[in-house]
Amino acid sequence: MIYDYLIVGSGVAGLYASLNIPPSYSVLILSKEPIWECNTFFAQGGISTAVDEDDIPLHIADTMRAGAGLCDPEAVEILSRNSILVINDLMERGFQFDRDEEGNLLFTKEAAHSRARILHAGGDATGRELHRFLLSQSHGTLIDGVTVVDLLVEGEYCHGVTIQRGSTRENIYGRKILLASGGVGSIYEYHTNSKKISADIQGIALLRGLPLRDMEFTQFHPTVFVHSKRARKYLLTEALRGEGATVIDERGRRFLFDYDPQGELAPRDIVARAIYRHQREGHKVYLSFENFSEEFFKKRFPTIYMVFRNLGFRVPQERVPISPAFHFMMGGIEVDTFSRVKGFANLYAIGELACTGVHGANRLASNSLLEGLVFSKRAIEDTLFRELHFQPKEFPLPDLHLVQEGDDQRKRELRHTMWQKVGIIRNRRELEEAKEEVQAMLDRPVGHLLKLRALTAQSIIEGALARRESIGAHYIEA
Repeated sequence: MIYDYLIVGSGVAGLYASLNIPPSYSVLILSKEPIWECNTFFAQGGISTAVDEDDIPLHIADTMRAGAGLCDPEAVEILSRNSILVINDLMERGFQFDRDEEGNLLFTKEAAHSRARILHAGGDATGRELHRFLLSQSHGTLIDGVTVVDLLVEGEYCHGVTIQRGSTRENIYGRKILLASGGVGSIYEYHTNSKKISADIQGIALLRGLPLRDMEFTQFHPTVFVHSKRARKYLLTEALRGEGATVIDERGRRFLFDYDPQGELAPRDIVARAIYRHQREGHKVYLSFENFSEEFFKKRFPTIYMVFRNLGFRVPQERVPISPAFHFMMGGIEVDTFSRVKGFANLYAIGELACTGVHGANRLASNSLLEGLVFSKRAIEDTLFRELHFQPKEFPLPDLHLVQEGDDQRKRELRHTMWQKVGIIRNRRELEEAKEEVQAMLDRPVGHLLKLRALTAQSIIEGALARRESIGAHYIEA
């Protein structure tokens, strides 16, 4: 069977794209398992939006400022001007954002925003609620337990994908292909991402000639509880600081004001570097909730409250130890303002996988879910407007060895190298060392899946070496 639409990924971008496809078209959504293991599900903070028409210029200015001037102005304007449209569309479809007792939408403020414009649902469970809602609304066929291992590319067309499902490998064909597989979290030792976010598609893009852009801009969330054996560390949403939580050291001192006059509400790259430096100087760093009443904490951040109570922390009275961790990739597959992959007629990239240009060197808080909504809708609009007379052709199954003996250990080494040498604060010597270590790994017989991760890591390192000045999330000392 040849599908009209083939969507790789089941987060906000992939699912919302499917909602905008007319029911007369056949749609197949491919997902790794379990279905809820995606970054959308774990998103706590909310969705940014222009509050009204008058707020659009401010939202644009805040996004551009956070992106250190490297955002694409056209893409940022598209993001903000379409924000009210997609939020209203969600509500018309039945999605419930949190409201006050009078029924007014509740907006909160996060770092680097000039006003409160973040909508949330379920207190601190916006991503979970949105993911459940989109899954319930999707009309496409969804298959989980699937790993995409190759793209069937020839000339300006993508004919489909090669998937591995258990012991079965097969090619699946589609007329219009949307890639929405997420970021690169699993190539870092400490990260907040779903365990299935493993940079597979970025690596395949490099093998198949898809253009990548801005891969050096890797964002680290400043407030993460890393004292966990799980690969995914527990994020403490920026909305906590927006509501009044403070960052302190072992003496109770709010040291962030030494680095930026906005303190806790400075852009997250500044906050992450400040915490990282303070820790390297021998200090302990904590998030304090002493400004919250217990009633407020339980109502506004119910998930975080229960998680830390279950871990034995008496919040909000007790502070929680924190550290930065990798969180979001600003770079990705280069696309135009309709999310079409540069150089291709029927291939689109949406969500964190794509580089639309809206984030520049540093993403503004809570613009990520919004980007997934706005640009997935535009991608579908483009496919419906542009008539393609294209019939996919069959490809032979590729002979790939997905895993080799020793890959697990090499994967741990790669994650450690990326955290230690391609992380929050970089220098050329360590970047060159990391480049040599990754190349040595690629020169060995490694499994295909590890090769894809290593190729993605190599792209980040090469981007960091090429950009000699510090800007946004890319901070290089020498």
